This record gives sequence, structure tokens and C-alpha cells, in this order.
Amino acid sequence: MELPKLGSAQTSTVSDSKAYSDVDQRSTTQFSDDVYLRRHGKKPTLRRSFGFMSILGFSCASLISWESVPVSSVQALVGGGPGAVIWGLLINWIGTLSTFIVIAELASMCPTAGGQYHWVAMMAPPKWKAFLSYLTGWLTTLAWQSLACSASFLIATWLQGIILMSGANYMPQNWHTVLISWAVSGFAVTINSTTGKFLAKFEGLVLVLHLVGFFCVMIPLIYLGPHGDASAIFTTFLDNGGWNSKTLTFLVSLPITAVCLLGADSAVHMSEEIVSAASVVPQALVYSVLINGSLALAMAIALVFCMGDIEAALEAQMTMIYPALEIFLQAVKSKTGAILMASIVLVLATACGVGAYATASRMIWSFSRDKGLPFSGTLVKVPTKLSKTALPTNAVFTTLAITMLLSLISLGSTVALNDILTLSVAALYSSYLIVCALLLWRRLSGCVHHPAEELLLQHSGKLYWGPWRVPEPWGSINNVYACCHLTFLFFWCFWPPMTPVTPETANYSVLLLGSVIIGSVLWYYLRARKYFQGPIREVEIEAPMH
Repeated sequence: MELPKLGSAQTSTVSDSKAYSDVDQRSTTQFSDDVYLRRHGKKPTLRRSFGFMSILGFSCASLISWESVPVSSVQALVGGGPGAVIWGLLINWIGTLSTFIVIAELASMCPTAGGQYHWVAMMAPPKWKAFLSYLTGWLTTLAWQSLACSASFLIATWLQGIILMSGANYMPQNWHTVLISWAVSGFAVTINSTTGKFLAKFEGLVLVLHLVGFFCVMIPLIYLGPHGDASAIFTTFLDNGGWNSKTLTFLVSLPITAVCLLGADSAVHMSEEIVSAASVVPQALVYSVLINGSLALAMAIALVFCMGDIEAALEAQMTMIYPALEIFLQAVKSKTGAILMASIVLVLATACGVGAYATASRMIWSFSRDKGLPFSGTLVKVPTKLSKTALPTNAVFTTLAITMLLSLISLGSTVALNDILTLSVAALYSSYLIVCALLLWRRLSGCVHHPAEELLLQHSGKLYWGPWRVPEPWGSINNVYACCHLTFLFFWCFWPPMTPVTPETANYSVLLLGSVIIGSVLWYYLRARKYFQGPIREVEIEAPMH
């Protein structure tokens, strides 16, 4: 079955003798990066500064896995107890790994910065490809903007918790949180506005610190902290959510534990800055989920195993914002030691936040390149004439502006801003579900082919596997499991954390996500469908003459 050609009527023809010589000398699964990009109609614009190790560091850092366990597991720990944290994280780790094996296959087929919305346009039926691509692009853009904002907010509140733990005469105010989150955003934007080469080296350094910092926190926690009953830790579930069911409380907390592994697709949106992207990106995705999942699970087990007085830890939410800070304090029995451990998490989370801003800005840049966002002409510009950075700085500063505006929500309600974190889970997982379902449909109907050089160069409109894929029948089995996991988790994203529901405890993420979906659908039919036809084909490669 042939797929529709992507793009608009306006295309340019590019003759690239070097690219064709590369094709002649290599197998069909080893095309040069430029040929892969032009195969999908995109003109090489950004500089390729990332190799395997640097993009692995970027992906691992963007996940902020073990660093986010003490910060984001509060709701699961308070509501469902230690068992909810450990088993919830394990379930999400298995499901996330399954999902990103599918994402890795797609990234190998089409390594472009657009990611999900570009893949949807490749695989969707002709009648629906533009609409579904547009909707997926908005969902992914929304998810990464909210994730960048949430990262700054969580880092800011963690810093405030450290100040409270130190015993300082300090009363945290909402406007303090806003200013600190702006400072965190400013640091991330500064690093993202330097050069691609510097950013790659920075992320490589962050990978080392990410691993070293884990042991710097884990060793004193386990060695000095009180040890609980291992069997009790794995089987202790609470019903502090008021649902009259420990099972229901556990299920409601699942999206929160998923945050620890959220955003592994960051490497996908950096594809056009990676050398050998069709092979490197899939490997980075799978390895980053394996590494970060194991670190996050180990940290979660250590935290609850060394919790000591569980009542004191849960009550610390009122005095130090995060129960993990009380766990650190109980473990080392020293404010100085606990502050040092918490500061390691703070520094690494701040450095890791750079990846979230980089990905969010690349998503804006890529979607604007295909005229999916307002002011696309400005957002897509890369100032190569004035500097050698070749970075989408307009998109970077737009991400900063959006983050600063979203953070103002905390002036009225920190609960509403917390819902933005849940929103990022729902939006990202819905985009994953769309592409996983479409690939499952295509592979079961036999529409994905092995690469054939002649057909590839002639742009037959067919789907071809990239150099990285899971052999059948395991690929289809994994694909089915990924779709089931995503559907199941998406359902629980919109439940309130506790009952009875009040305006303070309500989950507003369904309202936010629904507003974006309704708004994007209305805008598409009123205006965007006149100019958005999916990813625009900027270049055409003519088949070589034989």
C-alpha cells in the first residue's frame, strides 16, 4: 500500500553527488545523514555536533530519573505508601521501555526533529494525515513546553525545601517560587544559546555527573540510614486518598511515578544535530530508558527502605515541602549532610533541565518549519549569518517566554501548576499512543518494507524500516503491549489525587488538555487546513542516472 507524498506543491530539486556516492559505497541501511533527511523532504540546516555518548548523556539527563524520584514521588508516597512508589515505578519502567522500543523503530525509519507528528503524517490514511499530524504536533509541543515549565517549578520548590530544612527563618511565598523558577529557566536558555558543540560537551559532562551523583546520594543513604523491613516495604500500601480502596489509590498514583521516566523522546527531537542519527538515536533511546529506569528504581527502593519514621516523613510535606528531605535528615542525622545530599540533587536537576529546554525549543522550531504554529516564519529562523552557532535561538527564547508566563499560574494556585506536570504526562503519552497505534496497523497490514535502494531514491511513497528494528513476531507483540500500557496510563492521568474533590485538590489537567485539543481542532478547520498539509517537502532528490 502506497502512502501519500508529504509536503506542499512548492519543492526544490537538489543534486547531491556526494550523497549518491555515499549511497553507492554503503548498504541501504547505512545512508549518510543528509540523504536520510532529504529522503523525508527536509533540508539540512542545523549542525551535527552530537555523537552517541553526548546524545546518550542528553537523553539520560533530560529524563532526570533518579533525581526526580525524591521530588515527584510525593503524591504516590503520601497517598499510596511505599508499595505504590516501588511497584508503580516498576510498572511504568516496563511500559516505558516497551513504548520506546517502538519509538526507536520509528526514529530509525525517519530521524527528523519533528518526531511524532512527522511519523503520523507518514503512516496515517491520506484522508486523515494532515489533521492527525497537526493535532499530534500540538500535543507534543504542549507537552514539552509544560515539561520545561514543570522542571523549573520543581527545582525552585526543592530549593525552598532545602532552605526550610536548614532551619532558616524563612517563609516561602509563591512569588519567591516564580523568581527562582525564572532563574533556573535563564540558566537553561543561556546554555542553549551558546553553540551546538558546547551543548554536546555539556551534556556529556552531565552524564558523568548524573551517574556519580547517584552514588554520592545512595551510599550515605543506605549506609547511615535506618533500615526497614524489606518485605513490609514492598507490601505496604496506604489509602490516604480517601478512595476506600488501596488498589484504586495505587492506580491513581501511577501517572505521578511515570514522571520519573518522562521525556525520553528528547533525543528524537535532536535528530538533525546527531551524527548517524538513524542508528544512534534508537540506541540512545533504549539505553537511556534502561539506565535511568534502573537508577530510578534503585533510588525509590533506597528511599522507602531507609525511611525510618514514616509518619515523620509524611508530615515533612507540611514543613519542608518534600518528605525525601526528612528521609535524608533521618539517614545522616546531620543538617549539613542532608543539605549536601539535597544540593547534589538540586545541581543535577538544574543541569538536567537544560535538555528539557533544548527539546522544547527544537519542537517549536520543527513544527514552525512546517507552518504548524503562529508566527512560524519568525520561529523557524536560524541566525547562521551573524554567528556560527546554527541554533534555533528564536525558538529557544520563545520557550523561555512561555515558561515564564506559565509559571505565573503559581501566584494564584500551586495546585494548578502541579496539574501542568500531569498534563505533560497526558499530552506526551497521547502522542506516543497515536504513533504506536499507527505503526501497529501498518506492520500488521504488511505496509512496512525492507529498504530497497532504487525505490528509496525514487521516493516511492512507501514505508521502509531503518537500520534498527525488532524482528517479528516480537516487534508486533511489543507494539501491542506498548499500546495497551499507554491506553491504561492515559486513563488514570485525569483522576484527582484524593476524594472528596475540592477546588484545591481537583485535577485540572483534563480541562487544560481538552482546551488545547478543542482549540487546535477548531483552528485547524477554520484556518490551518488551508495551509497545513503535514511536513513540507523542502527538497527532492532526483534518482541518479544509470
